Amino acid sequence: MIPKIISDQFEDLKKFGIDTPLRLAHFLAQCSHESGGFKTLTENLNYSAEGLKKTFPKYFPADTSLAYARQPEKIANKVYANRMGNGGEASGDGWKYRGRGCIQLTGKENYKKFSDACGEDCVINPDLVSGKYFLQSAAWFWQNRGLNTFADIGSSDAQVLVITRKINGGTNGLPDRIEKFKEYYSNLK
Repeated sequence: MIPKIISDQFEDLKKFGIDTPLRLAHFLAQCSHESGGFKTLTENLNYSAEGLKKTFPKYFPADTSLAYARQPEKIANKVYANRMGNGGEASGDGWKYRGRGCIQLTGKENYKKFSDACGEDCVINPDLVSGKYFLQSAAWFWQNRGLNTFADIGSSDAQVLVITRKINGGTNGLPDRIEKFKEYYSNLK
């Protein structure tokens, strides 16, 4: 069953080529995982010291995580510094351009590109991505990354893995993404 939050805007997805049961199932599974079942449209980043070491080992080696634990803004500014178009840690860009929307659009560069696509300035007002454009930003990201092509390859667990890596950069939450994909696909075909 397509969540009501999505079904109300289903026609918008077709504009981004998300127009077959296979594509829609892959899209919904990824978005559902990234947004905690379409309930969390802004990235939280409230990690414990142990959570930081597990989730972001590259950025929090040894005991450096203690100085950042349970400080979401500080965590975002460190983890997202100097990448995806963001400035350094002190710029505050990591927090300002943290993940938002169903797919957790992240980074000033992505916000700028999405702004160009939607015609509103999400760089100045990033909360538009988690509000007015929560679904459109996800569909734009999906299309921009060529994910329809990967979705068209099939319905195997291996294909969910490929798409997960394209979205998340790793395999975070893979079992949940696979389970959600199977559920959506069985309801859509």
